Amino acid sequence: MNTETAPAIHSPEFGEHEAFNDPAKAVARLIELYDAATKFLCEKFSDALSNGNPGVRYRAFYPEIRLTTTSFAHVDNRLSFGHVSQPGAYSTTITRPDLFAHYLEQQIGLLIESHQMPVYIGASLTPMPVHFAVANDTNLSVPQDGAASFTLRDVFDVPDLTTTHDDIVNGLEFTYEDGSHPLAPFTAQRVDYSLARLAHYTATAADHFQNHVLFTNYQFYVEEFEAYAREQLDDPNSGYTSFVGTGNVEITQADQDLPVPSKLPQMPTYHLKRADGGGITLVNIGVGPSNAKTATDHIAVLRPHAWVMVGHCAGLRNTQQLGDFVLAHAYLREDKVLDDDLPVWVPVPALAEIQIALENAVENVTELHGYELKRLMRTGTVASVDNRNWELREQSGPVQRLSQSRAVALDMESATIAANGFRFRVPYGTLLCVSDKPLHGELKLPGMASDFYKTQVARHLLIGIRAMENLREMPLERIHSRKLRSFEETAFL
Repeated sequence: MNTETAPAIHSPEFGEHEAFNDPAKAVARLIELYDAATKFLCEKFSDALSNGNPGVRYRAFYPEIRLTTTSFAHVDNRLSFGHVSQPGAYSTTITRPDLFAHYLEQQIGLLIESHQMPVYIGASLTPMPVHFAVANDTNLSVPQDGAASFTLRDVFDVPDLTTTHDDIVNGLEFTYEDGSHPLAPFTAQRVDYSLARLAHYTATAADHFQNHVLFTNYQFYVEEFEAYAREQLDDPNSGYTSFVGTGNVEITQADQDLPVPSKLPQMPTYHLKRADGGGITLVNIGVGPSNAKTATDHIAVLRPHAWVMVGHCAGLRNTQQLGDFVLAHAYLREDKVLDDDLPVWVPVPALAEIQIALENAVENVTELHGYELKRLMRTGTVASVDNRNWELREQSGPVQRLSQSRAVALDMESATIAANGFRFRVPYGTLLCVSDKPLHGELKLPGMASDFYKTQVARHLLIGIRAMENLREMPLERIHSRKLRSFEETAFL
C-alpha cells in the first residue's frame, strides 16, 4: 500500500479580500499583492537552486478583482464596456498590475461608477507559475526540465494550459474555479504567457509597447520609422519622449546612436514613446499569416487602442498603378490560420472610425481631396492567402474567387490582423501599397522595386503615423463601439 503523503504547501498570507471604492487604491493593493507573491516565489526558488529539494511545496497566488451584483438596474448603455450585463459573481486574475496600472484604474473606475458598489481585491485561487514569477528578476531563470537538482513540478507550480487559453475571447463560456464569470478578456496566466513570448519574438520589453500599433511586412518601413522618430525627438513640442529599438536600447536625443544587433529577432519591433503610452509601436512581422497571427495573439493582451496594417500588396485591377494605395473595406480570408478560432463565415467588418482616420491621413499627406483621391487610392476587398507564390499555380480557380469577391488587392497578412483584431476586440484597419501586379505581368523585380521603395515607403508610413495620431485624439469609448462586442461581454475592454 502506498503510504506516501503529499508535501506540505507553504504560501504567503494575504488575508481576506478588501473592498475598494477608489480605483487608484485598488490598483495599489493589486501591486502590493503581486509583488509579495513574486518575491516569495523568487526567494524560495533561489533557495531551492542553492540548497536542493526543500521537501515542501511552495505556492503563491495571483491577485484578483471581484464584483458581485444582484441588481438588474440599467447602466449607461452608450458604453459598450465598463459594466456587467446581469447579476452574478464576476472576477479576473491579474498579473503585472504595475504594467497595466492605467488600464486597470480606468476599467475598475468605470465598474465602480456603473454599479455604484465597490470591487474586492485579494488573492485568487489560481497558482502563479514560478516561470512567470521570476521573469522580472534578471538574476534568476528557470532551468530546463531535469537540469535542476530537484523535480521542479514537485516544489513549484508551472504553466497550466487549463488557465492559459483564449476561451473567454472565443466565447466558450469560461468560468473560474469558484464559478465566477470573467471580468476581463484574458486570465493572468494567458497574459503572462504572451508577455514572455513578446519579449522573445520582438526583443523589446512589454513596458515599451504603445497604445497604437502599426504592422508592416517590409524592413524598409523600419528605416523610415527611425528617421521619423529622430525628427520628432529633435522637436521639443512633438510630445514624443524616446525611441526604443531591438534589445530595449532607448534614445531620447535625435543624434544618439541606436546600435544594430548582430542578430535580429523574428519580429523586430520599435517604439516611439509618449509619457502617457499614446505613442506608436511598429512591428515588422515579415511575410505570412502565421507571423501575423503570432504577433497579434500576444500584443492583444496589452489591450492597445488600435492596430493597423501598412504593408505591400499585389494589385489585382488593371487600372491600378504601382505605388497606389488600397484601403480595405472587406477581407477575403484564405489565410487559414484562424479558421479554428474564428470560422470563415464570421464577417469581419470595416470600422468607420479607423477608415475615416486612414482616409483623412491619405488626404493630409498626399494633398489630394475628394474625387481627386481616387487617382491613387482604391477601396475594396483585400484577399489574404497562405501561399506566397499563388500566381504560379493553375489560376482559373483562384482568379475566379478573387473576381467574385471583388478583391482589389492581395497579400498574406491583412485579413489575419483584421480577424484577430475582431476576435480580440482591438480596433483594426488596413492601408496597403501596390508593389506588383502579377495578373498583369508586372512582377516585383529588383530594379523596379528600388525605384518604388524610394518614392513610396516614406509617404505610406507617414500616412499610417498620421492616422494613429488622429485616433489618439479620439475618445476611447468612440473607438470601442459595440461592433466589436458580442451578446455577453467582459466588463473590461
